[in-house]
Amino acid sequence: MPLLVMKFGGTSVADLDRIANAARKVQREVERGHDVIVIVSAMSGKTNELVGWVEGTSRLYDAREYDAVVASGENVTAGLMALRLQEMGVPARSWQGWQVPINTTAQHSAARFVSIPRANIDQKFAEGMRVAVIAGFQGIGPDGRVTTLGRGGSDTTAVAFAAAFGAERCDIYTDVDGVYTTDPRISRKARKLEKIAFEEMLELASLGAKVLQTRSVELAMRYKVRLRVLSSFEETDETSGTLVCDEDEIMESKVVAGVAHSRDEAKITLVTVEDRPGISAAIFEPLAQAGVNVDMIVQNISERDYEDHPGAVTDMTFSCPVNQVERARKAMEDARAAGLIAYDELAVDDDVAKVSVVGIGMRSHAGVAARMFRALADENVNIKVIATSEIKISVLIDRRYMELAVQALHDAFDLDRT
Repeated sequence: MPLLVMKFGGTSVADLDRIANAARKVQREVERGHDVIVIVSAMSGKTNELVGWVEGTSRLYDAREYDAVVASGENVTAGLMALRLQEMGVPARSWQGWQVPINTTAQHSAARFVSIPRANIDQKFAEGMRVAVIAGFQGIGPDGRVTTLGRGGSDTTAVAFAAAFGAERCDIYTDVDGVYTTDPRISRKARKLEKIAFEEMLELASLGAKVLQTRSVELAMRYKVRLRVLSSFEETDETSGTLVCDEDEIMESKVVAGVAHSRDEAKITLVTVEDRPGISAAIFEPLAQAGVNVDMIVQNISERDYEDHPGAVTDMTFSCPVNQVERARKAMEDARAAGLIAYDELAVDDDVAKVSVVGIGMRSHAGVAARMFRALADENVNIKVIATSEIKISVLIDRRYMELAVQALHDAFDLDRT
């Protein structure tokens, strides 16, 4: 029988009524002739509660025990979903990560998939099981201990199972009815997309769109897993939601598919850094070792008086999440103390936002940057930093102008029109 993977997020299984609602959606797919693998998250709020229990018990906790506790949220949901399906007459059973087994690396709370053997689940399907309910977000490491995949790991679990079992599609049920051209809370003109290419979705996810977890989109793109994003709280059919697919499935793409934003950004500038070969490595290697997620990077002529600095000097500017500023500051101060780099000042602007336009159509159309910058200029929005890729242009701006910039760019590229 054709196989479908269905993933239900925390809000979709937040209580027994919502689990029953999700089970009815699974039942309909079984009635349409599918075998189904269901991936479930923990009930909404449960993971945060479990993390709180761990931190309240042990400030410097053992990561192995953290995973053992936190993974239990998905186990509960999986068991309840299987029970509900059984009550509805659907042959179903639940599976924890170790029972499949979902083999992962040993990095607790941030594990990655190694393999998902099919034999156990295939055997149960052959014996008449129609639905396998899998606890998402978890696996088993080389030492036999439970591992977890990090926040959003259930999305990644769903895509991994779709790839391993050759599913015809992976449906991601969530609290929104698809992928929009921008955040509907910011622009009332935001439009739901019928289809979006993997690359566009990956950029939007990495730039702040919360619909899909970035790693899940990376995995889907690598293994050509067709994803569909749709709402748990609406009646759906084969045309519902947004299909995330290969570029070849999209007849004609708009130049820009969407506008993304990230509010929690910071801009850091190292003032008067020596301009020499190897200086970039001397700066960004310590940042990487400190776990700072550097995004946009600009090197420019220093504003300081050259007479005070014999030899060439430069200013190095980069952006990172605002909650990593202190980590970045310490990494730079330690590097300076160790004699790896020298600078006059570390200047932090933690009141910025990142706004980006994304679209595979940029590859073949000129003038996108000019159109973007004109739209921002017309609204008197000053650009602090610019970064580009083949299908993306991002800018850092003052945070107070973020919503204005998103609305202006959405209008400038006519994203409310099909």
